[in-house]
Amino acid sequence: MLIALLAALAAADSTTFIRVNQVGYLPDAPKIAVACSLDSTARLQTFVVRDDRDREVLGPRAAQRAGTFGPCVVTYRLDFSALRRTGRYRIVAGGAISSVVRIGADVYAGGADTLLYYMRQQRSGWNPLFRDSVHTRDGIVVDSPRAGRRVSVSGGWADASDYLQYVATSANATFVMLMAYRDHPRAFADRFQADGAPGTNAVPDVLDEARHGLEWLVRMFGDDGEMFNQIADDRDHAFFDLPSNDSSDYGWGKGGERPVYPCTGAPQGLFQYKNRSTGLASTAGKYASAFALGAQLLAPRDRAFAALLRRKADAAYALGRAHPGVCQTAPGRAPYFYEEDNWTDDMELAAAVLAGRTGGRALIDDAVAFAAQEPVTPWMGADTARHYQWFPWHNNGHHEIWRAARARGDAATQRRMAAYYRRGLEAVAGRADNGFRIGVPFIWCSNNLMTSFATQAMLYRRMTGDMRFRLYEQAAIDWLFGVNPWGVSMVIGYPHDGVTARDPHSAVAARLGVDKLLGGLLDGPVYRSIYANLKGIALHEPDEYAAFNTGRMVYHDDLGDYSTNEPIMDGTASLVYLLSGLAPRH
Repeated sequence: MLIALLAALAAADSTTFIRVNQVGYLPDAPKIAVACSLDSTARLQTFVVRDDRDREVLGPRAAQRAGTFGPCVVTYRLDFSALRRTGRYRIVAGGAISSVVRIGADVYAGGADTLLYYMRQQRSGWNPLFRDSVHTRDGIVVDSPRAGRRVSVSGGWADASDYLQYVATSANATFVMLMAYRDHPRAFADRFQADGAPGTNAVPDVLDEARHGLEWLVRMFGDDGEMFNQIADDRDHAFFDLPSNDSSDYGWGKGGERPVYPCTGAPQGLFQYKNRSTGLASTAGKYASAFALGAQLLAPRDRAFAALLRRKADAAYALGRAHPGVCQTAPGRAPYFYEEDNWTDDMELAAAVLAGRTGGRALIDDAVAFAAQEPVTPWMGADTARHYQWFPWHNNGHHEIWRAARARGDAATQRRMAAYYRRGLEAVAGRADNGFRIGVPFIWCSNNLMTSFATQAMLYRRMTGDMRFRLYEQAAIDWLFGVNPWGVSMVIGYPHDGVTARDPHSAVAARLGVDKLLGGLLDGPVYRSIYANLKGIALHEPDEYAAFNTGRMVYHDDLGDYSTNEPIMDGTASLVYLLSGLAPRH
């Protein structure tokens, strides 16, 4: 009876909304809901928490006024961290009532595996969703002194809802999934075979997915030392179609070969626009770190493949040492490309992982020297950045050096790497003076930044035991799963009973149903100024979140919005690591 009354009260007060993490909260984690009011006259004094039997289990507690954020003309922080008992609850404040709040040690169980559904759906080559092979004729080398050759490089993952493929994002995705298995093996099940079909094969599904990435990277890095960086370009965008229809036509016929761009160390672009490439190291370092960690983890299962990966890891690292600088992705007919400007972080990670295999002091010294050149990932503390300007979004190299230093008993280097992480976290936390405690810039793919900030904070906390950023770490996690002005979980279909995207920018979702994209992390909100200036963007339906798109940043659940509502492969893979770290450890 009381729940019905509370629901009626919530409906009556349509200007204040309580946002909660729809997946749930670990018992010992901070637990902060945020009340967002669209009415400046709203006043919340207290809140209470009720269990699923309508009993008041916490409160009244003071609602902490926290000022304006985006469309929320006033926010209130509702701290219920004192509640640690497993159960299902609702938060009541004034006339507003939250959705269900779950507390339990297992609320994230299976979460990382859920994200792997999207990774399998993104496969090129054999695709288990379509039960068919896609893009089998990739491709023909372009924009290189050796252009015109046919190469066999089918495989890997599509980057997003188009079908372009990049080594930069794919190698990083492969590495973080391998890292997730190494650090949190109990988070993963074995329910799918190597080709993505249902069924067990005595291999954790995350290793199957990472191996799919490794096999493609091996094809993209030839034995002759030629290092490919990209398949296809934005001419692919002319065809909004299912990948199984293979509609792109790059001048070699529909469904024909797609262009393959090698790293050349010089600016690339076949048409009006060019990137600003200066070297090979950014891509070479990513290849080397993925190959090196893959060799370590797969050696007990496949010694021959591990040996191949070790050889390629050494070769890629040598190329990066010989050719410092960045190998950016190549634009086509539009001005957009991944504008990666940093490379020492990639070489740092490669050196640190290679050192873990050999124990070589020279490689550790290399890694530490690279780390000193970029101790803090430059977007941290900034208000904006160009598209993928500082990628990967956090530097796993610092953590890998810390691991190697711990094994050697080198406490000074451990402290140094932790201090680098702390400086970046302080820079972001210093901007988080709002009710949501969010300090990342809302550039394109802001959910990548949210995921990486939370991951770096988690790694720092485990490295040091220092809890000073715990609240901000949790705030970033909570944002991804519903504690945001729109009240949306940014992962498609997760949790299964949550508010998630129903109309993402995807031909697969539009034609086959959004459930086919289960587990995909969306781009996330962007500054209104970015959204307003992107080319070819327009909503297809009335904006159901119009009331919440009145501030500095916007999010639309609309097929036409590729800037905020498109699922992304690399962000999904990065979130695999974060969610595996939240999973039960028994």
